[in-house]
Amino acid sequence: MTRQIVLDTETTGLSAENGDRIIELGCVELFARKLTGNDLHIYFNPERESHEDALKVHGLTTDFLRDKPKFATLGNDIIEYLRGAEIIIHNAAFDVGFLNKEFERAGLPLLRSFVGEVTDTLAMAKLVYPGKRNSLDALCDRFGVDRSNRTFHGAKLDAQLLADVYINLTRGQDALLIDVASNEPAQGTTVVAIDLSQFELPVITAGEQELAAHEAVLSQLDKSSGGRTLFRQNGENAVA
Repeated sequence: MTRQIVLDTETTGLSAENGDRIIELGCVELFARKLTGNDLHIYFNPERESHEDALKVHGLTTDFLRDKPKFATLGNDIIEYLRGAEIIIHNAAFDVGFLNKEFERAGLPLLRSFVGEVTDTLAMAKLVYPGKRNSLDALCDRFGVDRSNRTFHGAKLDAQLLADVYINLTRGQDALLIDVASNEPAQGTTVVAIDLSQFELPVITAGEQELAAHEAVLSQLDKSSGGRTLFRQNGENAVA
């Protein structure tokens, strides 16, 4: 089973290509969909000021970061921690871009050369909830994940929140792994055949009030679709 690392960064700004740097890295390890406690949390001296808007988001001042290590001094340790794992990131392109730029500056290999794969939870959420807000905050609210102690964005805290969101977002995923083609019962289980012909299932028909409500809905659909309600067309064709 593959280790999973839920990862988040905080940066001095929005553009790694224009010189912005990582100032905080937060990683939370999952194994068999459980938190292991083998986490990684590092602050870095970015050797530059944070943009004003970025500072409002993370609250990490230049004075606070001044005595922190430079990314290059810990680059190899970060690589060994992440090596072979599936990396889970919200809006992965942003964090991967910054990490690769830091590795490149340090003369180290890029992320995808030493991790198993990168999973973007933002892309996953957009598939599951198309057209809805899918920020980390929105997903926390949707899944009831408590973020009440989150005054500023922090890489470790956001990674912990994202781990909880990821578990909720992929709940039931294991069911996809069941071999439905197999007719062999699992070891130690007993399969009992049931003769369904002995049951007489009642047929419940719609009442007048329900039929009237149904007709009202169809009329509304007719009005909004210009008379092209498929249910009516299919019903007429079926009757004909």
